[in-house]
Amino acid sequence: MSQTISLRLMRRLVAGKKRLTPEALRLMRDFTASQCLADSSFMNRRGESDLYYTAFGWLLAYLLELPLNAEQQATYLTQQQPNSFDLVHYAAYRRCQLLHRLCTVGALRLAWEQRKAQTPPAFEQFAAVPLDDPWSPYARFLWLSLQEDCGQRLSSAQLELAQLAHYQTPEGGYANVAGWPTASTNATTAALSVIGQLIGYHPHTALTYLRDSQQRTGGFSATAVSPVPDLLSTATALFTLKNYAVTPRYPAADFVEAHWLANGGFAPTLLEEESDVEYLFYGLLALGSL
Repeated sequence: MSQTISLRLMRRLVAGKKRLTPEALRLMRDFTASQCLADSSFMNRRGESDLYYTAFGWLLAYLLELPLNAEQQATYLTQQQPNSFDLVHYAAYRRCQLLHRLCTVGALRLAWEQRKAQTPPAFEQFAAVPLDDPWSPYARFLWLSLQEDCGQRLSSAQLELAQLAHYQTPEGGYANVAGWPTASTNATTAALSVIGQLIGYHPHTALTYLRDSQQRTGGFSATAVSPVPDLLSTATALFTLKNYAVTPRYPAADFVEAHWLANGGFAPTLLEEESDVEYLFYGLLALGSL
């Protein structure tokens, strides 16, 4: 099996970590610790334990060498009810399982265990999928990532590519709604990631749209009409361009660093001053994708 999305993300996160000074890493570690709750789960913006944020928190804790209580992590996982999850939360649950094993048995043992495929639920069993559309680029990206994390392959690359074609816009990018006239960064990066994982990271028409959508500041906006560029869109765009070995139009380091807050987190946009572990993840991903 080719390198999974999860491994590609980890590679870029490690590259981002290597760019930082010990003091910067300490600030990020302290911020990550501040988001961790007593049961070793991580909080959302409301300060509540949240599985989705816990997946980001456990990944950052591993990367930043922040010790977590393995017994509490195991207990947290056993308290979950995966049969009731939507696709987003089941993917987060599976990633948490892998991260717990990674911290418990190490990378070599986990890689060996991953040789034995797991069986995720059938797609129809999820409580919900993004946008209520199982074929949207974002839904397919999540499904492909989950399949890979379970040691599986998507059953038909030809079918996936044929369905994705319905979401490509006249301008060359992709939308998360079939037939929509304008593209979005999120949908385009999701589609390109699925395509790259299925048939290889070769030249594609959507790369021109993605590269040309970068602003002179170095950032990317969610859509052409979004008021400001944001860190999530920038991180995923840079990550995707890096996977395809495409150089961005403009340097992005200053844009990314402008979102770094004094407390060690990263702001979603320059209009905000709050952070969480999700946006620290995107900040580190963007740094590693420069």
